[in-house]
Amino acid sequence: METIDYNGVQLHRWNCGPSTYLARPELGARLMNWNLRMADGSVRDVIHWPEATRFENFAHIRGGNPILFPFCGRTFHKGQIGLWRDQKGAVRPMPNHGIARDGHFEMVSIDESGFTAELQPDEGAKAAYPFNYRFTVRYAFEAVSFKVFLRLDNLGDEPILWSAGHHFYFALPWHAGLRRNDYRFELPAKKCFTHAPDGSLLPVDKGWDRDTSFGSPANSDRIYTRLKGDTAVFGPNGGEEDIGIRILSDSNTYSTWNAFVVWTESPNSPFYCVEPWMGPPNSPEHGKGLHAVGGGKSATFGVEVALL
Repeated sequence: METIDYNGVQLHRWNCGPSTYLARPELGARLMNWNLRMADGSVRDVIHWPEATRFENFAHIRGGNPILFPFCGRTFHKGQIGLWRDQKGAVRPMPNHGIARDGHFEMVSIDESGFTAELQPDEGAKAAYPFNYRFTVRYAFEAVSFKVFLRLDNLGDEPILWSAGHHFYFALPWHAGLRRNDYRFELPAKKCFTHAPDGSLLPVDKGWDRDTSFGSPANSDRIYTRLKGDTAVFGPNGGEEDIGIRILSDSNTYSTWNAFVVWTESPNSPFYCVEPWMGPPNSPEHGKGLHAVGGGKSATFGVEVALL
């Protein structure tokens, strides 16, 4: 592990076999880039990060892995966006994707295999999530894979609700001359939804499980849940060079209401997001994928991303 200067910002870099990982743990606990040195000497981005990035609006840069906590996506209360109702009935503000992706973190530990960082809530975060807790993000890097663990420690006496997740920006396509429709995804889901303007979940018409191309515009911003397995796989249509995202089944947040979300910004974006979440968006209102951590207890959401 080494510290480097990148456009005037101090970042941390890990070299693990053919893989290089770049992260900014102190802001958003953000993994920024994962690239792979190929046998022919070329470099392939697995986790996308835009070149020549300016850092003024770091939380909203389209790249890396923004951490989504305590809730993923948009939250609503009675149709009004940006609000959520806690377990005692109090209605509170909640930014899109929560309070961690632009939050300041304190380094707990860092070594040759990864890091652990702890969220330091500011006043806005405390207004949205005013509980006695500790939230940490731990990355463990390996040669062709990594694991990341989101842990919530409830330091109080009353239960705390959460439904966290990840927003991985994968470089796609990753072969010269190929297009999005040359890549497909395989998700172990029984249900597929979109997110309605009022926060409700709208079932997608039949046939969604046969349309698995990244080239299909309809597939962006879909929520795949009621999982019958723990691993999402995607890659070229021929099945070579696949990437797998596994929700770790030994985590105490593992559930059939865990979800995978696929999303991209535009038809020409150099990335496509495949996102493992603890549950669908707006979980505090509809209750699906919503988890509670009892007083004095802890819970972890763990995932592994690997080249298959």
